[in-house]
Amino acid sequence: MRRREFITLLGGAAAAWPLTARAQPQMQVIGLLNGQSSLTTAQPVAAFRQGLADAAFVEGRNLAIVYRWADGDAAKLPALAAELVRIPVAAIVAVGGNTSVLAAKAATTTIPIVFTTASDPVEAGLVTSLNRPGGNVTGVTFLSSRVAAKQIGLLRDMVPKLKTIGYLTSPLVPMAAAGTRDVQAAAEAAGLRDVIVSLESERDIDAGFETFVAQRVDAAVLSSGAIFGPFRDRLVTLAARHAIPMIYTNREYPEAGGLISYGGDIRDAYRQVGLYVGRILRGDKAGDLPVLQPTRFELVINMKTVKSFGLTVPPGLLAIADEVIE
Repeated sequence: MRRREFITLLGGAAAAWPLTARAQPQMQVIGLLNGQSSLTTAQPVAAFRQGLADAAFVEGRNLAIVYRWADGDAAKLPALAAELVRIPVAAIVAVGGNTSVLAAKAATTTIPIVFTTASDPVEAGLVTSLNRPGGNVTGVTFLSSRVAAKQIGLLRDMVPKLKTIGYLTSPLVPMAAAGTRDVQAAAEAAGLRDVIVSLESERDIDAGFETFVAQRVDAAVLSSGAIFGPFRDRLVTLAARHAIPMIYTNREYPEAGGLISYGGDIRDAYRQVGLYVGRILRGDKAGDLPVLQPTRFELVINMKTVKSFGLTVPPGLLAIADEVIE
């Protein structure tokens, strides 16, 4: 066979090969380190995958995600982070509490880390600067720990005779002291008495609500914090049982029967993390990407719960709600 005939034959055969055989996409591998469980964070993680898809990275097509869940046990996180580093993954997404981020940072100074946090990341020691984080870390904050004044204002709109406001927090919550100071300042500015209940462990939850009852709390705020996620249904049930209107920082609570939530849009934050990971996989350095701050806060109201408490939502409040659950 002449050389020209062989080249022509080879070219024709290549044209007939399946596209997948000619151009297999490169499979990237990333790790997701989550301090919570797959059940309590299902919706945010789905938003994260959507952000990846928006950046043209689709799980199972050109991306593999290695999931590591601590299921609320922070002691597991260092070993889980070390597993991801040994694989090694191209990036680590650290979510479900600041302890996940700190575990990832302790495990590697080279693999890019992208986080979500409800805290101020600088005050929490996650980065040194919002605009130029430096090193191998960046992420998204939804600053749910700094919305106390707005949350108390919303409760005043719905509970006209509000005189005493409760605040349920924990020393295990990042920035717990700062959150408590914000609530106390907002309560003082509104002329309200505050009752602060700090939970040392899950065993204290029932006693915390009993304290609210004994102190004649008219309504309460639940601190932001991933540690409360596993007890969401229990918190909502206790608030209803003791007839304490409570406001939360994310929509999962009113979706589970809670009264109202107001805070940074967590799903959007996770979607932004997915977009950031996409940029990193294409060559951007994590430390050069500014920490993103919330541009959208969402208000969700559960009207069935409103009626069960015998409350009324002002029309103006209904008009600005992002979602009203009937």
